[in-house]
Amino acid sequence: MAMENQNAPYLVIGLGNPGREYRDTRHNIGFMVIDQLCKVMGVSMTRVQSRALVAVGTLEGRKVVLAKPQTFMNLSGQSVGGLVRFYKVPLEQMMVGHDDLDLPLGTIRLRPGGGSAGQKGMESIIRQLGTQNFSRLRLGIDRPPGQMDPAAYVLQRFTRAEQDMLETVLDRAVAAVRTFVRDGLDAAMNQHNGSLQER
Repeated sequence: MAMENQNAPYLVIGLGNPGREYRDTRHNIGFMVIDQLCKVMGVSMTRVQSRALVAVGTLEGRKVVLAKPQTFMNLSGQSVGGLVRFYKVPLEQMMVGHDDLDLPLGTIRLRPGGGSAGQKGMESIIRQLGTQNFSRLRLGIDRPPGQMDPAAYVLQRFTRAEQDMLETVLDRAVAAVRTFVRDGLDAAMNQHNGSLQER
C-alpha cells in the first residue's frame, strides 16, 4: 500500500432507501451489511454527514468510515461524493455494497470497477465521482418471478424462507470487507466471490 494512504480511512458505503417502509426490502441489502459491520465494530450511526448516516471506528487495525446515504437510492452519489472529499479517501480504499438482480440470492461478487449494471445508486455515484474505478460488493437478490416489474420486486421484503440465507450472506459480506481492509481487493475477491453453493 502506498505510504500516502496509510493515514487515510477506508470508506464502506451501503446503498438503500431511508425510512421504515423500506427497512427490510431487497433494495436495502447494502444498508443491512453496514448494520452488521456496525455490530462487529461496536459503533452506532448517530452522526449525519453529507446527507448520510455515518459511523467511524476501527476494523482490522484501520480507521473505517461506514455510511448509509439518506438521499434515496437514485441520488446516492451526492452523499458519497461529499464523504470522499471530506475524509480524503483514496478511491482504492472505498467500497460500495449494493443489491444485484442479476445474481442469485446467496451470491456475493466483489469487483474492482465497471459499469452500474442498471443499478440507479451506482449510476449516481459514478456520475458524481467521474469514474467507475472503485470497489463494489455486489449482493445477489435474485430475478423477479414471472412478469413482475423489477422496480416493484426490489421493494419487496425477503421471505421467511430466505432469512437464513440472508443472515449467512451478511456474515460473508462482513468477512469480505474485513479481508478488503486487511489484505486488499484481490485477496477479498479470491477468498469471497461466489455463491453459498460454491463454498
